[in-house]
Amino acid sequence: MKAFRGALPAVLAAGLATGALAQAPAPPVRRTPAAPATPVPDPAFEAARAAFEALPEAERRGLQDALVWTGDYNGVTTGAFGKRSFEGIQTYQTRTGTAPTGLLTPPERIALKREAEEARRAARFRIQPDPASGAVVGVPEALLPKKTAIPGGTRWQSADGRVTLDTKSFPQGETSLDALFERATAAMPGRKVTYKLKKPDFIVVTAETAGGRAYIRYAEGPQGIRGFTLGYDRALADTVDRLVIAVANTFTPFPEATPVAAPPAAPAPAAPTASGPAPRPPASGMAAAPALPPLPGATAEARPAATGLRLGGGRVLTAASALETCAAPRIDGAVARIERRDASGSLALLSAEGLPGGSAPPLRTEPVGEGEALLVLGAQAKGAPSVAPASAGAEGVYAPLQPGAAGAPVLDRSGRLVGLVARFPTAPRLIAGVMPPTRYALVPGKAVAAFLAEGGLPAGAGTGPAKAAATTLGGAAAPALGAVVAITCAR
Repeated sequence: MKAFRGALPAVLAAGLATGALAQAPAPPVRRTPAAPATPVPDPAFEAARAAFEALPEAERRGLQDALVWTGDYNGVTTGAFGKRSFEGIQTYQTRTGTAPTGLLTPPERIALKREAEEARRAARFRIQPDPASGAVVGVPEALLPKKTAIPGGTRWQSADGRVTLDTKSFPQGETSLDALFERATAAMPGRKVTYKLKKPDFIVVTAETAGGRAYIRYAEGPQGIRGFTLGYDRALADTVDRLVIAVANTFTPFPEATPVAAPPAAPAPAAPTASGPAPRPPASGMAAAPALPPLPGATAEARPAATGLRLGGGRVLTAASALETCAAPRIDGAVARIERRDASGSLALLSAEGLPGGSAPPLRTEPVGEGEALLVLGAQAKGAPSVAPASAGAEGVYAPLQPGAAGAPVLDRSGRLVGLVARFPTAPRLIAGVMPPTRYALVPGKAVAAFLAEGGLPAGAGTGPAKAAATTLGGAAAPALGAVVAITCAR
């Protein structure tokens, strides 16, 4: 305990201050490289996925959320079924003494949701306004009964001091996200930054010491900068890790931007905002955290609805799924029309007048191998595209993507286009404010090549040979950055 009491302040300090082969004599034998083996579908997984996806979306998301609260799942709760969901259900079933099929029977679903509700009630998890900082945050009051005022915020703490939740606010001009990010990520003896993310209007940092962990988040808005830090003893990780997710998902930094009155409507999953995650739908008896609307001055087109790849001649390639709810797509402010789609409904070709050309990457038509290092280029409202590390999986690509990634080009480390992200969840749920690596379906390069060939269109430099892999993500992405474009949707 003494060791931890010395370690926890160090964790919180940054956030709270803010062959050659042996050659035989005989001639070498020429060998043809073996083609990557086609993954064999797992019948158990496929059966579980079919059963899960047959449920209503609200039920699917509710089951994933319940698995978070029971400690069996640490993934995004979008309702999409993947490896993490399958393994989370198996973990729950093993723990409760039933066959780990990965497929929840109706009685198991009832039992799971009952256990999750008991966990919420046991934690006395209450979403509440914090007048000191101006934010709204979910607090597990059973774990954090001690409440005291601190400059610019409030501190909730466990009775033994091993868990601390601090809210904090700064008025406009007092500090900046850049300064807070530098402090939170500064090198300190015995402290390791395990994750860091910096966006124009929010930052997230996680850190560890030998005895403690911390999660730090700040968001910027018209009223200044608001955030929170949650630090805890590593020995309590099994309990507190799931609470970090719950706290972050309910954190609303600027609730005063929400209209006071609104017409009643049926509950619907809330989409995440640029400055924070979507509030978790409240359980019975909990106060709902207000949703955060776009910042003043933002238009409905501020966030990309999808990512496209310029092909020249005013044409842009993207995933057809991105246009399912977009009746009026726009590219660089110009009205775009859907020129054609492929027979499978996976790809769409848009055209718009006056679009500048771009250097689209060469295509790779051979399949990627499972585990191969890839990267994804995602369009952003302003500035250069984002570059996310990724890896190939048997069922697509695993990457930490952001909303608007449908249609995003996926490249190998030699810079060749291996496909496009086929679909992005319509209502993603962030984990601790960040989209974790998640499985996304991929429209493979072979399908892209066939689609373009049918229309007599080239794809950049055409199908290109492999070249030496770049040593950095930026090096592999650089030649294709100018071809990536944001597709917005006028409403």
